Amino acid sequence: SEPTNRATKLNYLRLLSYRLSALSSFEPSSILFMARVHPNMVPAPGAVGEAPCAPASSAVEGPTTLTVWRKSLLFDCKGFTVFDAKGNLAYRVDSYASETGDEVVLMDAAGRPAFTVRRKRFSFQGEQWLVFSGEETRRPVYAVRRSGRGKTMAHVTACAGAGPSYEVEGSYARRSCVVYDGERRAVAEIRPKEVVGTDVFRLAVQPGVDVSLAMAVVVALEQMFSRPSLLRSWST
Repeated sequence: SEPTNRATKLNYLRLLSYRLSALSSFEPSSILFMARVHPNMVPAPGAVGEAPCAPASSAVEGPTTLTVWRKSLLFDCKGFTVFDAKGNLAYRVDSYASETGDEVVLMDAAGRPAFTVRRKRFSFQGEQWLVFSGEETRRPVYAVRRSGRGKTMAHVTACAGAGPSYEVEGSYARRSCVVYDGERRAVAEIRPKEVVGTDVFRLAVQPGVDVSLAMAVVVALEQMFSRPSLLRSWST
């Protein structure tokens, strides 16, 4: 168990370093806003040396709920900072202001690439964003295509039969979207977070659905439906 404990401590130290370096670049008013995004984001006094506790097991598995903040914690970056239900960093997107945003890497809390989301340059089916596993950009696993039909905002299609396909309905601008599978079951939902506006919202993902993929779909929706997009430069 010693190597596992050591790895846990190293991951915690990396996360703590990321948090503290980010906090040092913010004004006090911004830090207060971060506490409103998720109270556990700002470490409590005396908690710096404490390792995070393992989540308690539950007999009934419920949805995974994430708090998504449309802000990078790194200086001169645009992106997302995503927290789990306990306030721990779950995912992040850090895109430098000089980058076009046509390719975005979704990272986990340790900085490992989970998915790469890249715009498809030439498409006869409308605007599309391809989702690749990790940093591999040759064989996409999913395509997210913008739709103009009725309530459907986007189609999420598995490439080469790699998995199930989905449809997204609702309004991303209002942070009110539902993702349905092929049997019309709601498998994920985007909904606004009270008080803090549209820059902070919740993503709820049902058991059995890849949470990282759901977050990658959020990144694609951001690129397609936000004007201006947080990550994409529209002058390119």
